[in-house]
Amino acid sequence: MMAIGFLVSGWLTGKEMDRRGLNGELASTMVFWAAVGGIAGSKLWAVIQDWQDLVADPIGMIFSGSGFVWYGGFIGGFLAVSWSIRKHHLPWLKMVDCIAPAMAVGHALGRIGCQLAGDGDWGSISTAPWAMAYPAAIVGWPYPEGVRVHPTPMYEFFAYMAVFAFLWSIRKRPQPDGTIFWWYLVLGGGARFIIEFWRINPPVAFELSSAQVFSLLLIAIGVWRLLATRGDAPAPAARAVGGARPEAASPEARPPAARSR
Repeated sequence: MMAIGFLVSGWLTGKEMDRRGLNGELASTMVFWAAVGGIAGSKLWAVIQDWQDLVADPIGMIFSGSGFVWYGGFIGGFLAVSWSIRKHHLPWLKMVDCIAPAMAVGHALGRIGCQLAGDGDWGSISTAPWAMAYPAAIVGWPYPEGVRVHPTPMYEFFAYMAVFAFLWSIRKRPQPDGTIFWWYLVLGGGARFIIEFWRINPPVAFELSSAQVFSLLLIAIGVWRLLATRGDAPAPAARAVGGARPEAASPEARPPAARSR
């Protein structure tokens, strides 16, 4: 499901890059670096959070199929993709607007993998009609028979699909570059902050988990940038020459990687 999430994200990013007059063929490069940085960052965050497990079984901890932390992946993927954007001389704000809806749907699909594998990100004990058990969880099931919990991976799946639907619906509106990404930070961070109340992560500050603290930071950044750019002029619409993408009109206008193909 993680692989499917990356593939779908790459396809959506490419379509949006083409629509905005960028070279959509570079979307696969962005996905590659998102995967490299995201997986490395998510595992590093998990190792830092559970360093006792790392000391007890370093090989098992590092190469386990579980223990991928979303916000660690967000940071790692963000840095890697930002480096790739800079390397190909692409406009950063316009690119993150292309990527934001794809990030939401990729996150949603990845949570289906969490649900199927039972990698430990379920919620607290529940008697809700949709509550369930994970007896075959890859990290082990700590509860006796008959105990059920909130299936929080599915909560996140539906929440992030809703975020994707909203971002995809507003992408063609006249608005300053970066607006869709700032909305992603607000809505994605808000979704995780709320769902975290049903999860079992320990509090780290003011009765909030580390994911909630990081969510508040992303929400604050998003709200700040939305307010700061509220009066800015909308980005000009991309124009193609002769029915081709704008970068095809002149070799100098195309990213270096595209010219070298």
